[in-house]
Amino acid sequence: MIGTSINVGTIIVGSVIGLILHTRLSKRFTEVAFQGIGIFTIFLGIAMALKSDAYLLIVLSLISGSLLGEALNIKAWMDGFAEKLKAKLKSKNDKFSEGLVTAFLLFCMGSMTILGAIEEGLGGKPNLLLTKAIMDGFGSIALSSALGIGVMFSVIPLFIYQGGLTLLTSVFGDYFSEIYINNLSSVGGILLIGLGLRILEVKTNQSIEHAASIIDNLTSNMD
Repeated sequence: MIGTSINVGTIIVGSVIGLILHTRLSKRFTEVAFQGIGIFTIFLGIAMALKSDAYLLIVLSLISGSLLGEALNIKAWMDGFAEKLKAKLKSKNDKFSEGLVTAFLLFCMGSMTILGAIEEGLGGKPNLLLTKAIMDGFGSIALSSALGIGVMFSVIPLFIYQGGLTLLTSVFGDYFSEIYINNLSSVGGILLIGLGLRILEVKTNQSIEHAASIIDNLTSNMD
């Protein structure tokens, strides 16, 4: 798992650089960088979501995945894992959990993760994962400068997930087709759109109220 190991290394180095920059940047610059990350996340999610036109399959995947995730309480497990790490490190960063989860989703939801794992798992050179490692390294600089040290520790679930895919592919690689990869990337893209909205702190209730007020204004003008 050379590609995944290098990927982990670039994220750690990028996170260290981001943490150093964070101490030298004003809060205003950090907030602007944070907003840029949110907008880019939405853009990346849209680009990935459009890779598949199997809409019914995507909807069913999102619904079944949400129900399964709720049943297994995955979010609570991830938050609990992040909080335990935070306690052991005695970190006072209030965005530790958010940084870990956000970075993990950004670094692992792309098609490059799946394709790169398949490439290396089938015995090829990890060219895609090395390219991804460079991209994630730069991404971790921006993320850690905005969200703190939690970004660095996203390498733990990343190593398990991405490395696990590589090992899985080495055994079942013949069953991975381009259609499956595109559909999986599309679902991951939709998840990234939701993540981008969360990063930008777009509140669902506020959005609904805003939309309702617009409709009320339109209808009143028509009357």
